[in-house]
Amino acid sequence: MVEAAGTKPLARAYEHVPPETPIAMPEQDFTVAPPLIARPRFNIDLWARRLLVVLLALIPAAMAAHEMRRSIGLDGISPWEGVYLGLFIPLFAWIAFGFATALIGFLLLTVGKGRSVTPRPLHSSAPLQGKTAILLPVCNEDFLGVLGRLSIMERSLAQVMGRERFEFFILSDSNPESGETERRAYQEMCGSFSRPVHYRRRALNVGRKPGNIAEWVQRFGGGYDYMIVLDADSIVSGQTMARLAADMERHPHVGLIQTVPTVMGAATLFARWQQFASRLFGPISAAGMIWWAGSEGMFWGHNAIVRVKAFASSCGLPELPGRAPFGGHIMSHDMLEAALLRRRGWDVHMVTADDSFEEFPPAMPDLFTRDRRWCQGNIQHVPLLVKIAGLHPVSRFQLLVGASAYCTSPLWLALMLVVLGGVMTGVWPPSAVLPSGSLLALTAVLLFGPKLLAMIWALADPARRIGFGGAARMTRGVLTDIALSILLAPVAMLTQTINLFGILMGRKSSWNGQTRDRDGMAIGSAIWLFKWHILLGIVLTVMAVKTGGLGWMVPVVAGLLLAPLLAAITARKDLGRRAEASGLFQVADPWWRTQNYRPLRFRWPTAEERRAGLLPANDE
Repeated sequence: MVEAAGTKPLARAYEHVPPETPIAMPEQDFTVAPPLIARPRFNIDLWARRLLVVLLALIPAAMAAHEMRRSIGLDGISPWEGVYLGLFIPLFAWIAFGFATALIGFLLLTVGKGRSVTPRPLHSSAPLQGKTAILLPVCNEDFLGVLGRLSIMERSLAQVMGRERFEFFILSDSNPESGETERRAYQEMCGSFSRPVHYRRRALNVGRKPGNIAEWVQRFGGGYDYMIVLDADSIVSGQTMARLAADMERHPHVGLIQTVPTVMGAATLFARWQQFASRLFGPISAAGMIWWAGSEGMFWGHNAIVRVKAFASSCGLPELPGRAPFGGHIMSHDMLEAALLRRRGWDVHMVTADDSFEEFPPAMPDLFTRDRRWCQGNIQHVPLLVKIAGLHPVSRFQLLVGASAYCTSPLWLALMLVVLGGVMTGVWPPSAVLPSGSLLALTAVLLFGPKLLAMIWALADPARRIGFGGAARMTRGVLTDIALSILLAPVAMLTQTINLFGILMGRKSSWNGQTRDRDGMAIGSAIWLFKWHILLGIVLTVMAVKTGGLGWMVPVVAGLLLAPLLAAITARKDLGRRAEASGLFQVADPWWRTQNYRPLRFRWPTAEERRAGLLPANDE
């Protein structure tokens, strides 16, 4: 046990860990390019792929720009019209880029059978040599749920060859009260596991999650070849963990392999909707991204395996000078860590895996809270694009895309205001800015084409089709998803705009434990939370009525005005259960439910038991 000196008993840190095996993790100097472990060779095939994706995005954007210029620019481009085209063209190209990525992924998964984006099967003739630590960082989580998910993974590992090469570490940054619950639960349950499960709670939460991981690397990283980094809500099968470790051993130049997790464990209607969308629409987009990213893949901070020595030598993050949002600890550390690994010459790859899972926020407010943290983290990357020497061009592009994703929302809002303002001031008649039939059709293809391609991909495989409940239930789910997505889009647009400007004004985000469970939301609270959405909906309605453009604005104002109702309804678990019973948003069961896995079940102690220092025994 390690105790923080001079603190109350409740604030004591606790750990049950193996002997330390330290390794140096120097803070990186961003101003000087580091020496490379190996100079990357120019891969003409990979760069041709990237050029193809860019062309597939630029061609429809150029077609749309030409069509709009014919409508409003025949007599020259006024400043107002220039602003309109300056907003419209890059936003259209952004949509086209997403469609191009999904189209390529669809072709890979159907014609190519996904061979280039899935991990190779694990061969029993190649036993694992290296040791792998499985890290579960937690911060004020439902710890019994964490132990339940851990039990699924360690029992899965017990069935694979090389299981003795894996150990679990629970790395806690929880507050003293939660830490005391964790300590008692861990002491009670650690004997139930077949694999070594270590636990450590830091007395001081320095650097949030990246600081938590870095502390483990510096103390224990020397004794392990690889680390599989998870989130508190992650589940990855033992088979996939073993495959990832085997791939790292076969390819010593690879520094990181990121699996593409899908959503599991949804209970509310909102989470079930997002779970369905993730399972159905996610694979083709992920496959396309993997195809053009190649060895310059991304890291999402969890459900990935990392070479410990590569990480230690490449990813020591400094604290940035200045105030938030650009100064302080680096928040979105994962994408930057992938770029820093590639900066030193390590390959970073992504793979799809059917048995890599994560949970999703249960309601719209929880999603937007998490999204605000991501927004600040991605905005931090903007000055680093020019400050960090030696970054790979694709890494710079990925960091730029991550930051610009949060700039598209204010651009969409600005585009709508420019259109309505132009009509109100007489710059152009209402008909001039409405898309032509051909442009409207092209827009519909780019927006809804990926969903249609995902349906075709799912319907083509009988097992996959059955997993989604058959063609009829899948179609019903997609149509419902489209309707809900249309309502959600303007809500997300304004929320991200408010978050972005708030962050730029210095209102930094907190980084506490995530809300992973919710059942319902009071309508009064929802109205107050989305008050600015309602106000904007009223303003846009008035402007649209005055300009005669209410028709094309209906989806936008409907989403804004109905935001509180949408949030309150979709946060309910009873509607999630009804959707499940009716087959709406149906998905296949995760692997542990089909293979007779049974996680450990626990009961929370009552208030009286906590005061008495008692914790109930396991209920298996």
